[in-house]
Amino acid sequence: MERRVGRRFGGWAAGLLLAAVSAVVGCRMADSDGITPVPQLLAFLPWLLAPTGLGLLLALLARWRIGMVWGVVLLGCVAWFIEPYGKTSEPGGAPLAELRVMTSNVEFGRGTGSLLTAVRERKPDILFVEECEYGCSRALEDAFGGSDGVYPYREAVEGAGSDGSVIMSRFPLTGADGVRGTMGMPGAVADVHGHTVRLQLAHPMPPLPGQLGVWRRELGELRDYAAADKGPTILAGDFNASQDHAAFRRILDTGLRDSARLAGHPRTPSWPARTAPTLGAQIDHVLVSRGFSANEASFVRITGSDHRALVVDLALRQHE
Repeated sequence: MERRVGRRFGGWAAGLLLAAVSAVVGCRMADSDGITPVPQLLAFLPWLLAPTGLGLLLALLARWRIGMVWGVVLLGCVAWFIEPYGKTSEPGGAPLAELRVMTSNVEFGRGTGSLLTAVRERKPDILFVEECEYGCSRALEDAFGGSDGVYPYREAVEGAGSDGSVIMSRFPLTGADGVRGTMGMPGAVADVHGHTVRLQLAHPMPPLPGQLGVWRRELGELRDYAAADKGPTILAGDFNASQDHAAFRRILDTGLRDSARLAGHPRTPSWPARTAPTLGAQIDHVLVSRGFSANEASFVRITGSDHRALVVDLALRQHE
């Protein structure tokens, strides 16, 4: 009798686990982000292998044949969608210019001190900083700005808390209309060794319950920017979205490529820093147009921030 009750309980537990994962995977199959809590769970899609495997194990112990088949099929679906999304082809022409790009969310400015150290060590040519409030902005300017500084050119949206964002560059910048959003997303045009490159910082709202419409709309604005093909483009920052979100995949569908994937790091987590790289999601990205190749990418811990910074070595290449 006790064994029968145990099997029944195991069958129910297996059904609940498999049903929950199926709802998330079903949205992924339908190319939809669904409703809360699906977008939040989609960010951790590779780790859904764990509850799926547990559900399959419980189905086996309960001798529930339908659950066994369900679990095996669901494991296959999750494994299929773990395959990185997006194009990986790179141009093969001669390099016209090489540059290092760094993006970092400093979490309300708390990671500013650590970021200053990382910038000195990594020496990026172009720096994108999200959640760079007034104190962070002043610190960056004092450390690296000015006509005789390392980064004499900058475009910024000044703001408190998470609203402020900054682009700093060794290369001359011309101001451009940034993408409008709840938080600052400045834009610019850089002259990289005589080649015009569009720059846009990305920092849409996160997919919070009750704010999914804003999140989708702001990712849609970034998608529209990416779709306006006007030559070499770098779109970098904290997207609050991974390749498992339909709204982010639509940005990749414009033809931009994820430089971390090009450099062999398609799923290395950037957030949350406390558990990365063991557990997390890659929501910080440097997206580049088809004229760029990516030689190397690395993720850097920024003390005080819940995000790891991303540093990418890029080459702008001649069209063949």
